[in-house]
Amino acid sequence: MDTRKIRVLIVDDSAVVRQTLCEVLSSDLEIEVIGTASDPFVAADRIAEQVPDVITLDIEMPRMDGLTFLKKIMSQHPIPVVICSSLAEEGAQSTFKALEYGAVEIVTKPRLGTKQFLEDARITLCQAVKAAAATKIRILRPSHTVEPKLTADAILSPATHAMAETTEKVVVIGASTGGTEALKTLLETLPADTPGIVIVQHMPELFTRAFANRLDGLCSITVKEAETNDTIIRGRALIAPGNHHLLLKRSGARYFVEVKDGPLVCRHRPSVDVLFRSAARYAGRNVVGAILTGMGDDGARGMLEMKQAGAVTIAQDEATCVVFGMPKEAIKLGGADKVLPLQSIAGAILAATH
Repeated sequence: MDTRKIRVLIVDDSAVVRQTLCEVLSSDLEIEVIGTASDPFVAADRIAEQVPDVITLDIEMPRMDGLTFLKKIMSQHPIPVVICSSLAEEGAQSTFKALEYGAVEIVTKPRLGTKQFLEDARITLCQAVKAAAATKIRILRPSHTVEPKLTADAILSPATHAMAETTEKVVVIGASTGGTEALKTLLETLPADTPGIVIVQHMPELFTRAFANRLDGLCSITVKEAETNDTIIRGRALIAPGNHHLLLKRSGARYFVEVKDGPLVCRHRPSVDVLFRSAARYAGRNVVGAILTGMGDDGARGMLEMKQAGAVTIAQDEATCVVFGMPKEAIKLGGADKVLPLQSIAGAILAATH
């Protein structure tokens, strides 16, 4: 068994941040910080001496910004990169560009706070580095192999008893490492009349709103960050706000969501398991669930519960995952009805909901 530690290079212009990240990451026995750098030029020298398994990278730095450096790394010597960003909504657009260029995770810089906050930040940061080390690194160029925008008519024969079921279908999706680009690929292909969607993507606070706004501008459906009591309606996707759990609830024929605080579940908040288990409980056979690329096992038990409650469940296949962790665990537990490549999941969701 390989017991070699994950070697990390920290790139940040703040000496305080470098020290904090160094202490946080070094507290994990599986991680070794092999060096720090105050800017990309120093980082390039460090990489020449010893190639790290993972780089943590700040976006805004002097001499060369993190995005330019990231592009150079990905074109010359691809190494998994975790973007370690300040908790600022304005910087979110640059962060999404970084994900398009091939960064695999976003985390927020640990800041001084309560003991619980620092512990949560430590778990999140170490988990992100481990996920990055496990990724199949590839230069993520915009994909041109995505299916064209689908309409229900294009892939389905006309329903003969469309009104037989009075209860609306609901789609729930969970994703983590690599999920921001996977969700973009999936949601861009869905038509405007797609049944309501609820999504948990592991992502820090404030970034989820910018992520929702970005998708909203790209998709036929509307995409927004979820707020408590938002109704799940056709043509709209609701994304869990970072640092909060999201539950699906039902009142009569109306499905809605509830945003809740609470402890980390499966090392995450929001947790896919929390969403999936609430979907199993309140929507049962009216649910179509999909689990996408991500590290760990968040969502696996929840997906099994959905399947046992009569839901249709789909897992992304290994070949198209950046990290085949969450789907693999769901499949292993027996929670997935279908295992499909990313580009086929939109069609399967539409087929199961019409």
